[in-house]
Amino acid sequence: MSTPQGIPSVDLADFLSDDKARQDMFIQQLGNAYEGIGFVAVKNHGISDDLIHRLYSGMQSFFGLPEEVKKKYNIPGIGGQRGYTPFGQEHAKGKTAGDLKEFWHFGQFVEDNDPIKSEYPDNVAVAELPEFLPLGKEAYQSFENTGRHLLRAIARHLGLDEEYFNPHIHNGNSILRPIHYPPILGEIEEGAVRAGEHEDINLITLLVGASADGLQVLNKNNEWISVTEIQNHIVVNVGDMLQRLTNNKLKSTTHRVINPPKELHGSSRYSVPFFLHPRSDMPLNCLPSCINNQHPKAYDDITAGEYLMERLREIGLLKEEK
Repeated sequence: MSTPQGIPSVDLADFLSDDKARQDMFIQQLGNAYEGIGFVAVKNHGISDDLIHRLYSGMQSFFGLPEEVKKKYNIPGIGGQRGYTPFGQEHAKGKTAGDLKEFWHFGQFVEDNDPIKSEYPDNVAVAELPEFLPLGKEAYQSFENTGRHLLRAIARHLGLDEEYFNPHIHNGNSILRPIHYPPILGEIEEGAVRAGEHEDINLITLLVGASADGLQVLNKNNEWISVTEIQNHIVVNVGDMLQRLTNNKLKSTTHRVINPPKELHGSSRYSVPFFLHPRSDMPLNCLPSCINNQHPKAYDDITAGEYLMERLREIGLLKEEK
């Protein structure tokens, strides 16, 4: 089944049922989507409408604060891993024009004395909005739980043990990113768009709705498909880490957020992706089962942490080493 936007639709309730036939159908549908377009729409995803509503309300409150207040929460020297990143600071790989957006990052909440906590910056509380951090934590953990189920299905599709990803994503380096694309006022830099065409860095990305159109994905015919909000679904796409791990068997699809038509330049857009990352020590070495004569090994061995640092430099969130 496909949505009106041409994105395949799957029902997570099938995988979470006790019916093996329904589980196998879900795994096949998910695998076919990820080997094809790299995007899928998921219903019965377990992230409540109430939580989504509260999260959008909270992020609108934060981004509505005065610029001088928001900039107090821009933390230097950590590559934007936590807190606020101002407008125009991030750009797509290979581009120089900054994206027309500002965003906030919630990171992992380590609560079991795992030594990995020392690798992560602390999450940032907003004094003006004391409910913002607890809301971010609630949303982060809900997204993470849904992502865990999807990775179990992906593991089975790849012929791996169902729990293959679990130790790698336990206290992983995932990021919840509330984004605000402000109104476009006056002249903008040539080539500047709300989010330039790119592929995500991580294993999978979960995206809950958006307050306006603009997201487009590039299909295998090299055509841009517009993805509007799909009722009662979240959109989940493959990231570069998973593409690399599977030696290009699963596709990390190029996507972008285009500028609205001129008559809508005065309106904001909000969205909330969850970038599901593993722990930094996870090897992203191509799986032997995904390498054969027709598909020779395409990538050098690397860990998730090494790859992340490389990519953060490419998109301007970390300074290049001299």
